[in-house]
Amino acid sequence: MTTVRETVHELLRGWGLTTVFGNPGSNELPFLDRFPGDFRYVLGLHEGAVLAMADGYAQATGAPALVNLHAAAGLGNAMGNLANARQMHTPLIVTAGQQARNMVGLGAMLSEPELTTVPRPHVKAALEPLRAQDVPRALAEAYHLATLPPSGPVFVSLPLDDWAAEVEPYEVEHLGRRRVTASAAPAEGAVERLAARLAAARTPVLVVGPELDRESVSDSVVKLAETANLPVWLPPGPPHCPFPTTHPHYRGVLPNSVAGISETLAGHDFVLVLGAPVFRYHVNKPGPYLPPGAELVAVTADPAAAARSPMGDALVGDVGEVVVRLASLVTASDRPAVEPRPAPPLVPAANAPFPAAAVFDVLASVLPRDAVLVNESTSNTGDFWARVPIRRAGSLYFPAAGGLGFGLPAAVGVALADPERRVFAVLGDGAAQYGIQGLWTAAQHRLPVTFLVLRNDDYGALRWFTGPLGVSEVPGLDLPGLDVVAIARGYGLEARRVGDVGELRDALAVTDGPLLLEVPIT
Repeated sequence: MTTVRETVHELLRGWGLTTVFGNPGSNELPFLDRFPGDFRYVLGLHEGAVLAMADGYAQATGAPALVNLHAAAGLGNAMGNLANARQMHTPLIVTAGQQARNMVGLGAMLSEPELTTVPRPHVKAALEPLRAQDVPRALAEAYHLATLPPSGPVFVSLPLDDWAAEVEPYEVEHLGRRRVTASAAPAEGAVERLAARLAAARTPVLVVGPELDRESVSDSVVKLAETANLPVWLPPGPPHCPFPTTHPHYRGVLPNSVAGISETLAGHDFVLVLGAPVFRYHVNKPGPYLPPGAELVAVTADPAAAARSPMGDALVGDVGEVVVRLASLVTASDRPAVEPRPAPPLVPAANAPFPAAAVFDVLASVLPRDAVLVNESTSNTGDFWARVPIRRAGSLYFPAAGGLGFGLPAAVGVALADPERRVFAVLGDGAAQYGIQGLWTAAQHRLPVTFLVLRNDDYGALRWFTGPLGVSEVPGLDLPGLDVVAIARGYGLEARRVGDVGELRDALAVTDGPLLLEVPIT
């Protein structure tokens, strides 16, 4: 017989889960005991940063990641970024150590009888094995659930005294060989009917969402837009960029209100939404859901998103398969060609503090074609989208739930997944503080990340919201006295404060190791 620990290590190896993101506590040490030499343990200094690193890593690799957190407190610390992972449908197996089984009922320290309730509703399922021998099967269930569409995080509570228990071979012999797959092919004729509706439309428009941010389907998305002469929008608050912003059919990002979207899409009679919810609004500006006379069809892998939409038809299935088939069915349209949008004029700036637009102009001028961008400068997203080119799939990450703390550590996870591509993390000075511990991990692994911290000494996005919300004299928006350069140096990073445009351009061209730049903005 083998122990639970040995069995689980072998299962993880077979699933390719040999990179473990964690911040260990006493409850987790028995799992980490005799950690296999072919595994990699990525240490983060705070559970929120750990979860975001794993999230970025899983999104970048397209494969699930394993997270090991400490008890209820550590799981609670990770909840903000777990909300982001849930919204992004990131396949994560999130574990936390439970106290020894005979101690839980006594209310011992680091025990939580209802540990499986802590991560809800931000997980697909929350499991705790009923006996030690069920640990391997529970982790197998979590692995398959996390990867089945729509993918997402699954939680497993793991009592610390289970790892040394012995397992009968017949209890686990099939687990490593199982393959669980989902067939989400559209119903017979569904794509053909969709193609016919698209062909019959006079002024159709395409909205492309994060489910299509895959290089395997990006050519088909472009082909569809070009063949059918479709202007292309991204949905509100896009966490990925599935369509090149340099393409002449690209129109921008839809507003984040009901009325704003209806006004923006006015004049279109058919709205085709591929791979996005319809829609994730933010600002409460009610109005008609669609322009007069417009119809909408959404294609998504998320049945919950399809069910709750207040308008239009929905097709639930593999969005990539639908778009590939749809692109092969559409024929050249005689609709007027889509005219490219004029590029915004460059914003002149010589010395700090710079307009944010000027910083993005400089970034765009030096950005490598294969660069990856992680954006969490939420007060400047309009200028970011207008000025920073995104040319290929898998090149943009943004917090899907809008919670701060994703950007900095997610950039670390993305760089761990693909160290051949330099990552540029564009961060607000307030947002950076939510995941600042990720700087230490970047320094320890010498990762190719440039952390570009835009300093305006306040929560700029919240200050903007005081207008739409009609509030004034709000406390807690100012952030004086932050010295992110000193903080970064304390974590072992090279860091500098930028004073003029030439210095900014030279610093952004650095390609060796991690670097933090503090850039004062107006």
